[in-house]
Amino acid sequence: MMKNILYKTSLALCSLLISCGGGGDGAPESKNTAPSVPVLSSPTNNNLCIDNSISFQWNVSTDTEKNPIVYQIQVATDNQFTQIVKTAEVSSNTTTVGLDKGKAYYWRVKAIDSKNSSSNYSATYSLYTEGVALSNHLPFLPQLVSPDLSATIFSTSATLKWTASDTDVADLLSYDVYLDVNNPPTSKVASSITTTALDVNSLQTSKVYYWKVVVKDNKGGETIGQVWSFKSN
Repeated sequence: MMKNILYKTSLALCSLLISCGGGGDGAPESKNTAPSVPVLSSPTNNNLCIDNSISFQWNVSTDTEKNPIVYQIQVATDNQFTQIVKTAEVSSNTTTVGLDKGKAYYWRVKAIDSKNSSSNYSATYSLYTEGVALSNHLPFLPQLVSPDLSATIFSTSATLKWTASDTDVADLLSYDVYLDVNNPPTSKVASSITTTALDVNSLQTSKVYYWKVVVKDNKGGETIGQVWSFKSN
């Protein structure tokens, strides 16, 4: 009787050990790494392109696992890429896109490997396509520096910062700044300033503020920037 009990107990323990050890013979699948971020090369940033058939080029990305890579290029008429005019996926690090004449464009590229892992987008470059007999080109859209879009600041004051450029590099740029709690903002808080930063004070707490910058050149051209926002707390 005792031997029978010991036999059954041993058999149960063996079954338990086998069931616990089963299914562990496969190695865990290695994690796939996204490709490196492409670096844009041509056209150079803020370039004036005489031909409106633009050859875009960027540096080749690398992939740790040596997976095949394709590149997604986006071309838009705004630097937030809400007005995209061209999206394409190509296997090489160059592609040609036909664009309208006399317009500002913005472009960026990201790399995607065969496992569908994608890099971040590259930096955004801007270009201007030459129009017919243009003596002046409008400034490019301003780009946000700080506060970050929709950020919360824990103060009743803030420093608004942006960057701006013009394909006519000799043009002198100035800025009108609008700020209030309405969207779009209509209260002009600075006029024709030549710096790309503005201190604002006496902000109300628990309010969302909207602001925009109008970029002007010394030849009468002006470009109205998009609306940005932040919250005071």
